[in-house]
Amino acid sequence: MATLSEHETMNGNSANVARLGTTKKLGFMKRVSIIPMLCAAAAIASPAQTFATLHSFDGTDGASPNALVQGTDGNFYGTTGNGGAINPCSADDGGLGCGTVFQITPTGTLSTLHSFNGTDGYVPNGLIQGSDGKFYGTTVGAGGGTVYSIIPDGTPMTLYNFCSQTNCADGSNPAAALVQGTDGNFYGTTSGGGASNSGTVFKITPSGALTTLYSFDGTTAASPRAALVQGIDGNFYGTTISGGSDWCGHGQPGFCGTIFKITPQGTLTLLYTFCEQPGCSDGFYPSGLVQGSDGNFYGTAAYGGNLVACDNLDYPYNPSCGTVFKITPGGTLTTLHPFGSTDGGWPLSGVIQATDGNFYGTTVGGGANGYGTLFRITPTGTLITLYSFPNTGVSGAWPNGLFEATNGIFYGTTANGGAGNDGTVFSFAIGIGGTTASTASSLGSQVCPPSKIAT
Repeated sequence: MATLSEHETMNGNSANVARLGTTKKLGFMKRVSIIPMLCAAAAIASPAQTFATLHSFDGTDGASPNALVQGTDGNFYGTTGNGGAINPCSADDGGLGCGTVFQITPTGTLSTLHSFNGTDGYVPNGLIQGSDGKFYGTTVGAGGGTVYSIIPDGTPMTLYNFCSQTNCADGSNPAAALVQGTDGNFYGTTSGGGASNSGTVFKITPSGALTTLYSFDGTTAASPRAALVQGIDGNFYGTTISGGSDWCGHGQPGFCGTIFKITPQGTLTLLYTFCEQPGCSDGFYPSGLVQGSDGNFYGTAAYGGNLVACDNLDYPYNPSCGTVFKITPGGTLTTLHPFGSTDGGWPLSGVIQATDGNFYGTTVGGGANGYGTLFRITPTGTLITLYSFPNTGVSGAWPNGLFEATNGIFYGTTANGGAGNDGTVFSFAIGIGGTTASTASSLGSQVCPPSKIAT
């Protein structure tokens, strides 16, 4: 059984499902969540589809990569949750390294841009490229975590250290990527800290001046662990994996998660509380959102749906396989698809809308072989499994989020597998074509099993 390790102050760092790994990766974090490694068979892919492993990480160049973004230069940029040149990273590191920032070309040539050293952060989340050409990101470690910027061929500059205020009133442990607002500032969340130690929403300028916009109360909503998205109305939309309903079905107590809207000035409105439908058919523990071309928001819930669909899988906590959902800006939610193991299980990374109008995403479990899937779903809910990751590990296992590059090809990462069992970067072509990249990557949207969330 493989494991996901977490820093003791992360409250279950959702942005780093990339910490999935084999026994050799245990020890960095003091709290442990378990993600399924499932039984195996042969991989399935349509002849019209082309899957290619572009890079296998070996630890020295990073391990457990997060999702990618495409830079204006056409190359791809990302981070690894651990590995790199600084090893060990800290006293509780266990020899895993602090993580890296890397660049990779569309043909697979990887360059490590930076290895974190602990004092400048560790356990980095996903990146975004700002309008100034710099990349911006967050790290979980180094006190209460950091916000940093980095130029494509440079060294990170720490813009802000969380927990700089008394009792971490400014938040702690950001667990997801940032989003740049139309005002030029960056917006994000912390999974802990704030007035009730239940997380915050913050704004930070490109020069590092931070404003806490909202502190979650721990009951109505708590623990945001996915990137925000700015809607066409100018407001930001996001999710929490805790708060709301206190019973998530299947005999398991626990807060089930919410969807919220917040204005750039900090006025928050709760739009939806999960697991309020019979049997948690609407799912629970949501990932990040993306706004579709129809104006509605789309996302995934890691668990819920059909509450018995994943009971046959080798997993000590079986909260079912998860869902894909649609929600209107006003808060009306529709479950588009409940996963059933054979078509995938545990969609931890949300979805993106591609240039063909359909939505694409990944699951970390289920499929033909049990190591995760790539899927396509229409706006009305018709789902097709495009690829099941094989049991050999060469192609990787447990995929993170996808994005569609300007060439119409999908690119993504896997948290495990590959030649070094430290994760991979892959491409997946299905003949969409197109010259415009998808509007968002599913960055930092992963969640952890509710029974193992640190308190």
